[in-house]
Amino acid sequence: MTATPDSLSDTAARARLLELIKELAVVRGKVILSSGAEADYYIDLRRITLHHEASKLVGQVMLSLIDDAGIGFECAGGLTMGADPVGTAVMHAATDAGRAIDAFVVRKAQKSYGMGRQVEGPSVEGRKVLVLEDTSTTGGSALTAVEGVRNAGGNVVAVAVIVDRDTGAKEKIEAEAGVPYLYAFSKDELGLS
Repeated sequence: MTATPDSLSDTAARARLLELIKELAVVRGKVILSSGAEADYYIDLRRITLHHEASKLVGQVMLSLIDDAGIGFECAGGLTMGADPVGTAVMHAATDAGRAIDAFVVRKAQKSYGMGRQVEGPSVEGRKVLVLEDTSTTGGSALTAVEGVRNAGGNVVAVAVIVDRDTGAKEKIEAEAGVPYLYAFSKDELGLS
């Protein structure tokens, strides 16, 4: 992506996003993760994906990550709630780059009322879909999203996260979903090794 007066190069955007993640999202101390595992730190990426400056950088960095991997897609999203602002950021970054990428949201379970959908937003049926997550420990949320998208007729082409915790999610997702797992930052880059 070419830098414009109001945007950064992909390299500068990645460096600034890393700086913001370290400053705003890494919380040290004992915590229980959604997986039930205990950790000595927590990466609260909602402090990034919902931040006025960082959100735009998330979209640019994630779009660049997927483009660099040579993966084409038409829709981006994942399991609500962690993936919601990530999908929206990618959609906006794509629009800024003159591309039409739709966002979507996957509910944990199909609705029992209304249209009874599990995947909300523009239809994913017959389309190439990128499943997103802010971070993943066990891969469970991403795998739930993959299943929901596939049940809705979408063709999942990859799973991508902002931060990989290096706790086995990559291996589990690649084995169970059969798609590439990409991440923008490792826990080592955050000084969490």
